[in-house]
Amino acid sequence: MSTIVELLDVVMDFETSSLGRKQKVRAVDRVSLRINKGEIYGLVGESGSGKSTLGRVSLRLYKPVKGKVIFENKDITYLPERVIRPLRREMQLIPQDPYGAINPAQTIGEALIEPLQVHFNTSKEEAFNRACRALEEVGLIPPEDFMDRRPMELSGGQLQRAVIARAMILRPKYIVADEPTSNLDASIRTSVIKLLLDFREKYDQSILFITHDIALLSLIANRIGVMYLAQLVEEGSVEQVIKEPLHPYTKALLSAIPLISSQIGLEKVYLKGEIGDPANPPRGCRLHPRCPLVLEECKSREPPLIEVGNGRSVKCWLYYK
Repeated sequence: MSTIVELLDVVMDFETSSLGRKQKVRAVDRVSLRINKGEIYGLVGESGSGKSTLGRVSLRLYKPVKGKVIFENKDITYLPERVIRPLRREMQLIPQDPYGAINPAQTIGEALIEPLQVHFNTSKEEAFNRACRALEEVGLIPPEDFMDRRPMELSGGQLQRAVIARAMILRPKYIVADEPTSNLDASIRTSVIKLLLDFREKYDQSILFITHDIALLSLIANRIGVMYLAQLVEEGSVEQVIKEPLHPYTKALLSAIPLISSQIGLEKVYLKGEIGDPANPPRGCRLHPRCPLVLEECKSREPPLIEVGNGRSVKCWLYYK
């Protein structure tokens, strides 16, 4: 199976300031993964695990401090913006907050027409017609009723559909959907997910779907990566990860979902406390202060990401031989 995006030992740091003191926070720590053409790769973990940062690195919206970002077999890690700009039409982000995704001073029509003119030099008339068709595709009908509205005049569900229309109007090959339904009412979430799946099927797109909801990934993903405190701790096909989780953190995520945990006969795992401080992560395995299955080795040595066969990997001393 061909790969559309590959990340190789990616590291991403940010500098923060607290009480007048600057400190470095490692948001992504030596993560490698690949996303195949036409698949949905689900990335799951708690808030603060580095999922969103990794998604933006994969789009080269962030330039990693170490590692490589490969898009369609081309190393784009350190390309200048003028060189990478033509690739932007192939890679699009659907962010978590639709109200922060479109300039509040723009109308919806202007937000959709702009990328067509920037990337394809489309005439005003053709851009207008394509924008209307894009709104129809996402169910904002009749489109003329939405073209002149501004973001604050739309409901959250309507605006997220407009954001999806703007991303899809360029017919990208690769989409990062960063918790695209987390701010929506439950009644609207299903329709937005179905919309993304329909686009993926129609245009053979690849999607990195970022979420904290592993139950959702069990329904839509092909493969799953589990992140904890900036690191990838487990990876495998959706069936493998859901039916036979290996890492204690993955088991804890599934233990919180009674329907799934009872179906697979999971011996439940419950974590102590909260996720650690990314500016000062624990020594050894980063989960060990919270893990009920902790070994002495976990407290002092960081486990490697271990290949266990059939495309599966896990970062845990319990599986080291």
